[in-house]
Amino acid sequence: MNIDVKQYTRADFQSNQEVRWCPGCGDYTILASVQTFLAELGIDREKHVFISGIGCSSRFPYYMNTYGMHSIHGRAPAIASGVAAANPDLTVWVITGDGDALSIGGNHLIHALRRNINLKILLFNNQIYGLTKGQYSPTSEQGKRTKTSPMGSIDYPFNPVSLALGAEATFVARTLDMDRKHTAEILAAAAEHRGTAFIEFYQNCNVFNDKAFIELTSRETRDDNRVYLDHGKPILFGPDNEFGIRIGPTGAEIVEVSKVGIDSIQVHNAKDPEPGVAFALSRLSRGPHGPTPLGIFRDVERPVYEDLLVGQIEEAQAQKGTGDLADLLRSTGTWTTN
Repeated sequence: MNIDVKQYTRADFQSNQEVRWCPGCGDYTILASVQTFLAELGIDREKHVFISGIGCSSRFPYYMNTYGMHSIHGRAPAIASGVAAANPDLTVWVITGDGDALSIGGNHLIHALRRNINLKILLFNNQIYGLTKGQYSPTSEQGKRTKTSPMGSIDYPFNPVSLALGAEATFVARTLDMDRKHTAEILAAAAEHRGTAFIEFYQNCNVFNDKAFIELTSRETRDDNRVYLDHGKPILFGPDNEFGIRIGPTGAEIVEVSKVGIDSIQVHNAKDPEPGVAFALSRLSRGPHGPTPLGIFRDVERPVYEDLLVGQIEEAQAQKGTGDLADLLRSTGTWTTN
């Protein structure tokens, strides 16, 4: 921690606004986790900016005693990109949900990821539209009965982690709203990462989609289904680590360690420059059912957008006075007509 920075507590990051989510909502836990983490991060409070779109999760900036903006539906990554590019010394956080980011905001999300802008994107995935009272969302499972799908949803759902990896995101992770220790570890790694860091939070909506993640959260089933990804370690799970993940010709597969041997188990490499294995791991489960990977899928380095932009600006300034605007306008794509 930087000793020159004021020592904060969680209370320093709590605003004077009443937190208004439904009682029992997973958003409360995520908010507490983020506030506690920032207090320990050692960065001046004035250096943080929280940008959100529309949805229950997007009330987040009101409850943070930092700079922030509650923007418009799906556009938080675009607005945050401008903030980060214009102010590269700030830490810019995007707060969004599965409906906000993956429906109307889908293009903004994938382009922020591919550009590798220095953003920390927290996607709260409760697999439902909560703010507008329970319509199915881009991550709702097929067959989901809601007010807009009374016969059951026929849409094939997005896998947000797979989507982020497909967009060449340099940092991709998944955690659970109620697992504050794991969340703190993921947030610390994301904050350290230069470039776009994407974190999917499985977040319970106890009003419109309660217990959607019960297989990962109940004491009876969580050890059977939480597959933690730890860089440099074999991917094992189960009450006694009796199961493991092996990468086969058809992708990631679950095997019994006693039958295949520990040497056959995939050793997780979050630093792999190629995203193929991470993508295979993301396909192990289509949703929070059965063994589901949690942790950092990918954490690699690539030039950051703002650094490249500043480099171009400095190069242009060094050449000031050598260009001609008229020549530039007529250099390509122009023609003369009678």
